Amino acid sequence: MSNSTDVRRTDSAAPGVRRGRGRRQKGIAGTTMWFWLFVGPFVIGLLIFSYLPIIWSLVLSFFEAYNTVTPSKFVGLQNYVDMLTDRNFLSSLGTFTIFAIFIVPLTFVLSLALALLVNQVKIAKAFFRSVFFLPTACSYVVASLIWKLSIFNGVRFGLANTVLGWFGIENVAWLSTVDPPWYWIPIITVRLWLQLGFYMILFIAGLQRISPTLYEAAYVDGAKPGWQIFRYITLPQLRATSVSVLILNLIAAYQAFDEFYNLIGNVNYARPPLVYLYGISLGSIQDLGHGSAGALILAVIIMIVTLLQNRIFGFGKAGD
Repeated sequence: MSNSTDVRRTDSAAPGVRRGRGRRQKGIAGTTMWFWLFVGPFVIGLLIFSYLPIIWSLVLSFFEAYNTVTPSKFVGLQNYVDMLTDRNFLSSLGTFTIFAIFIVPLTFVLSLALALLVNQVKIAKAFFRSVFFLPTACSYVVASLIWKLSIFNGVRFGLANTVLGWFGIENVAWLSTVDPPWYWIPIITVRLWLQLGFYMILFIAGLQRISPTLYEAAYVDGAKPGWQIFRYITLPQLRATSVSVLILNLIAAYQAFDEFYNLIGNVNYARPPLVYLYGISLGSIQDLGHGSAGALILAVIIMIVTLLQNRIFGFGKAGD
């Protein structure tokens, strides 16, 4: 009797179990469908407009490709050898080195200083964050043209020369090729104006993760507000953020193009790698084989520098 009752209970419970499993399976399938419905277009766009051009650029770097994206003659590593022995390409790497020496330390110090100041504000903190972050939304091309036509245009009606005129200083040809190389001032200042707000937000996020108990313990131990607190508490706790800012800033410096091209054009005396590669690939020559090889050499350099920074500074390690 009991056996037959158990069998009936098992049989009656089985359809409910099957229905519950069916609902879960349908729920999982529905979630997967909606996931791919929203993510699928972006994945397809990423494959078509990012990864496929990278792969095709790798293919073109081993072929001759003049005025066409179709490879014609296989040349092996000759394009890479030509680029590594090209004086103009090596000179463009030297231009980047000068640019990075100025822009990386200045961006780091000024963005950290802004973050410390804004983080200490008690009133309208969101307003000041927005004010300094707003230039990040501006186009590099638009900002470069404003710098060129309104601020550093070299005539006496330009803003920079007008201010200098108040102190009796003659007009300066900011974008001229003559010595001294004043063109570095417009190039560096426009990049600072455009990117300081972004790195300031990164530092503010790092400052907000620091526990207040660390500062309280430092005050109890006799640490003085100001340099001592910054040196022994704030800066070590910002180690991970600092390394991230340095890496992102250096990569952005390697990718400098808009401010150079729109301020001084494709000239020999101040031409970063991307401007030179743009002239090779899309200029009058349209040598896509050598241009692709140079782009991949630049990508390898960026990866090596990033790994070295990671090795030296220890990316992701928090302060002690």
